Amino acid sequence: MVEPEDFDNFDDYLVALAVELDRYADVPDDVLTDIVRRDGSCMWVYTNSEIPEWTGNDLTDRELAARICASCTARLACLELELRTAGPLTVGVWGALSEQDRRALYMVWLARRESRHGGGLS
Repeated sequence: MVEPEDFDNFDDYLVALAVELDRYADVPDDVLTDIVRRDGSCMWVYTNSEIPEWTGNDLTDRELAARICASCTARLACLELELRTAGPLTVGVWGALSEQDRRALYMVWLARRESRHGGGLS
């Protein structure tokens, strides 16, 4: 998976990440949901009673959630699912990205999907 530190420009990172997400373009939502529920690090943490101690401090909680996501094998599937279902209204940490970063990615991701479908999503 591409990482922001691999790029000099954050916009280039977003484009590369959107390209990486193209592999999930034809995967149905229910399959993505199953992947995230089965393989997601966050799901493992909660189902194994290792719930992190949330502080209530947004920055610290985002950092903690991003750390949980960092090595997750379902990270891209999770990110794809969140972009599809929440779009620009996304909240929290999904796919190790903050809300602001996902909103920026969403615009790049949506443009790629619309061009793939001839100007509109079906």
